[in-house]
Amino acid sequence: MANINIMIVDDEERFLSTTKELLEIKGYKVETASSGMKALEKLKTINIQVVILDVKMPGMDGITILKKIKRDFPLIEVILLTGQDTVESAVEGVKLGAANYLIKPAGIDDISKKIKEACKKRQTISVQPDKRKEYFKKLRIRLAVGLLAAFMLPYAAFFAYFQIQFNSTLKNTGRLNLEALSNSQKNTIDLFLQERVVNIFTLFYSCEFSLASSRQQIQDCLQNLRQANDAFIDVGFLNTKGIQTVYAGPFPYLQGKDYSNENWFKALLKQERHYYISDIYLGFRKKPHFTIAVRQIIDGKTYVIRSTLDPDKFYMFLRSIDRGKRVESTLINKDGLYQIVDPDRGKLLGKSEYIPPATEESGVEEIIKNDDSILIGYAWLKEAPWALEVRQPLNIAHAEMYQKRRIMTAILAVIFFSIAAGIWFATRRLVSLAQVSAEKSDELRHELLHASKLASVGELATGIAHEINNPLAIIVATTGVVRDMLNPEFDLNPSPEEITKEIDTIDSAAFRARTITRQLLAFGRKNEPRLSPCNVNHILDEVMGGLKEQEFKVANIEIVRDYNPGLPEIMLDLDQIQQVFLNLINNAGDAISGPGKITISTSRNDQDIQITIKDTGKGMSAEQLGEIFNPFFTTKEVGKGTGLGLSVSLNIIESLGGEIHVQSLEGAGSSFIISLPIRRT
Repeated sequence: MANINIMIVDDEERFLSTTKELLEIKGYKVETASSGMKALEKLKTINIQVVILDVKMPGMDGITILKKIKRDFPLIEVILLTGQDTVESAVEGVKLGAANYLIKPAGIDDISKKIKEACKKRQTISVQPDKRKEYFKKLRIRLAVGLLAAFMLPYAAFFAYFQIQFNSTLKNTGRLNLEALSNSQKNTIDLFLQERVVNIFTLFYSCEFSLASSRQQIQDCLQNLRQANDAFIDVGFLNTKGIQTVYAGPFPYLQGKDYSNENWFKALLKQERHYYISDIYLGFRKKPHFTIAVRQIIDGKTYVIRSTLDPDKFYMFLRSIDRGKRVESTLINKDGLYQIVDPDRGKLLGKSEYIPPATEESGVEEIIKNDDSILIGYAWLKEAPWALEVRQPLNIAHAEMYQKRRIMTAILAVIFFSIAAGIWFATRRLVSLAQVSAEKSDELRHELLHASKLASVGELATGIAHEINNPLAIIVATTGVVRDMLNPEFDLNPSPEEITKEIDTIDSAAFRARTITRQLLAFGRKNEPRLSPCNVNHILDEVMGGLKEQEFKVANIEIVRDYNPGLPEIMLDLDQIQQVFLNLINNAGDAISGPGKITISTSRNDQDIQITIKDTGKGMSAEQLGEIFNPFFTTKEVGKGTGLGLSVSLNIIESLGGEIHVQSLEGAGSSFIISLPIRRT
C-alpha cells in the first residue's frame, strides 16, 4: 500500500493522530486536515487517492466538502465517517458520489478494507479508459485495414491487369507503328528511285539526244537531270561494247572508260528489267557512289545510259522523310553493308550489326545494345537490293504512350489514395463515435450500478426493519399480556403455567431475532475462508447423514445420489461449504409439498467441479428467479424463512472462487448448479 496516499479530514485531533499512526503502520501514506478548507487547500498541492471525511464537521460540513472534492478533484475517492444520528447524511453522500461510508467508532481493519475497495474502484475507473482507448485503437486499425483490403485489393488487381494489358498493347502498338513507318518510307524511297530511272529513260527520247550526240548535248542532258534532282553527279552514254563514248560530269577522265566488266553492267544486260540500280561502290573514281543504268535497243543493238547519284544527297533525302518522326533510317544491302547511313552511326560500306532476314518483306525486331532496348523496323526495297532499317530506342518509341500511362497512373493513384483516405477518415470517425458511445454507455452503467447499490441498501434496510420488527412486536405484545395477567383488575389467570407459556412465546421471538442478526452478520462479514483439502462427495454425505435423511424419509421425499467417484480434493472452507449445501438441500425440501425427489449429483471438467441439487418441487417464475439472491427475498411462507440463506450462500461460493447458477420452471422444480474451481488462482 506504499503507493496509496490517504487524507483524513476530522475535527477530533485524537482521532486524527491515532488513525494516522495506525494506517501508517499498515503502509499507507497519510495526510490530515482538521477542517474542510484546510483539506481543499492541501488537495491542490498533494496527490491524494482517497479522502476519509467526517460528515459532522463545524463550519463546512462533510457533505459540502464532498461536493467540492467531486467538483474539483473527480478522481479522488471519498469515504464518509458518520455517527448513528447522521446515517441519512452518509446515504445522501453516497448518492453524491462517495465510494462508501463507515459508522463511528470504526475499527482500523474496517477503514483499511474500505480504502482497498475504494482504490480498486478508482483503479478500475482509471484503467478502463486506457484499455478502451487501446481496444478502439486496435479496432480502428483492423477496421481500416480490412476495409482498405476489401475495397483496394480489387482496385489493385484492376491496376495490375491494366499495367499488364497496357504493356502488351504498348509493345504491339510500337511494333505496328514502326513497321508501318518503315513500309511508308520504303515506298517513298522506291518512288524516288523510280523517278530517277524515269529521268534517265527520258534522255533516249529527248530532242537533245542521239547516238552521235556531242559532248555539249550530253552536258545539256546532265543539266536537265540536275534540274529534275540535284542528286545526279554525271551522265554517260555507253555503246554496245560497254565503252563510255560520251560523258558529262566532274570526272572527264571517265570519257572512253570500258565498263563492260563492271558488275552493274553485266547484271543490266542479263536481267529482263531494262534498268539497274547498283550498290554503293568506289569504281574508277575511287569515291562512294551508286549507279542507275538503263538500256535501250536501237536498230537491234543495245545501248546504255548510266548516271551516278551522290550518296550525301540521297542521305539528305532520307533525313527529310525522317524529320519529326524521332527515328534514324539507314539503307543496307544483302551483305549488311551500309548504302546510306548517318555519319554518327557508321561509314558507307561499313558493316551493320543487324541484318534483317531476306525472307521477310518487312518486320520489326528488338535488339539490346549497351543495355538499351532498340526497335528496328525493316522493309526490303523493290527498286534496289537494299533494306531500309528504321531504328528507334524503345523509350522514344513508347514515349508518348509512356506519358499517357504516367498521367493515367497518376490519376488512378490520386483516386486510390482519395478512396483510401476517405476510408481511413470515415473509419476513424465511425470508431470515434463508437468510442464516445461506449464511454457514455459505461457512464450510464456506472450510474445504474450506483442506483442499484442505493436501491439494494434501501431494500436491505427495509427488510431488516420488517424482519426485526415482527419478533419485537411479538415480544412487546406478549410482555403486555404478562403485565395484564399480573394486574388484578383484568381478572386473568396469573398461574405460573400460563406465564411460562407467554415467556416461551417471548423466547421464540427473541431467538428468531437472534437468527436474523446472525445471518445478517454472516451476510455482511467478508471473513477470509479457512481453506483445507476437501472431498465434495464426503461433505455431501455428511450433510445428508443422520437426522436430515431421516427427516426427508418421513416427509416422503426420496434422496438420489449420483456422484462422480473420481473427484479430486479441492481447497474449501469446510464449515462454509457445509452451510451452503445445507441451505440448498433445505430449500429443495421446503419446495416439495407431498411426495417428491431430490437428486444430488457431482461431476467435473478440466477446470471445475460441479454440484447439482435438483428437486421436483413447485419451481419458480422468471420474476422470482431474478430476485432469489437479494437479501430478505423468499418464496417460502411467512415465518418459515428469513430470505438470507441464498444471499449468504452466494457470498460464500464467490469467496471460494466459484459460481451458482439456477434453472427453474414453475410447476416443474428447480436445479441449483454450483461450480467450484479445481485450482484456485
